[in-house]
Amino acid sequence: MINNNTISILNIEQAISDIEMEHHSSSFDTPMRADAFVLDDDRKINLIAQHFSSIMEILGMDLEDDSLKDTPKRVAKMYVKEIFSGLNPENKPVPTLFNNPFKYNQMLVERNISVFSNCEHHFVPIVGKAHVAYISNGKVIGLSKLNRIVQFCSQRPQVQERLTMQIANMLKEALGTEDVAVIVDAHHHCVSSRGIRDSGSTTLTAAYSGKFSETETRNEFLKYIGS
Repeated sequence: MINNNTISILNIEQAISDIEMEHHSSSFDTPMRADAFVLDDDRKINLIAQHFSSIMEILGMDLEDDSLKDTPKRVAKMYVKEIFSGLNPENKPVPTLFNNPFKYNQMLVERNISVFSNCEHHFVPIVGKAHVAYISNGKVIGLSKLNRIVQFCSQRPQVQERLTMQIANMLKEALGTEDVAVIVDAHHHCVSSRGIRDSGSTTLTAAYSGKFSETETRNEFLKYIGS
């Protein structure tokens, strides 16, 4: 039997949907409603847990079983606090910039940054690596912030093309330079675990701007990452 809480959840959702919604999007923004943060994290976790309980019940699973009874709350907390935490702008990393006393004016490359995201079409994992590079315009960024930018952009429902653009744009914003390059090479579980079930393919996307639009600079970057 479906949990009676479903009725109250639907009533709350109807109340929210009665608010005038605006969809803000561009070529690289994640599609979000204007009221995306009306509910705080705790309320979102409670509502998602109730919804997920209903899904499990519809599938015929016994939520009285010790192994399953806490699954809805675990999934809800994982969604809000972990794998989709990049939806919340409050979690955006604050860049730490330093002076460049050595006047290093060549490209800086960080390879093989782990990407853990989720396909927005099927909500299954996208797993791979990101390679990023920039040329300093007078400031350098703390290396861990490059990883955090990739992580922040990844932790939301995504398509890989948008993910690549979001990383590049956030790097340009943080560094104050157009001289940025990003490559993402990822394995999509929506291809390997369903549909065609091809476990061997990966998808590669790239964003080049500023000096990286020039063939010589771009080829130097590709050489450094072994591509």
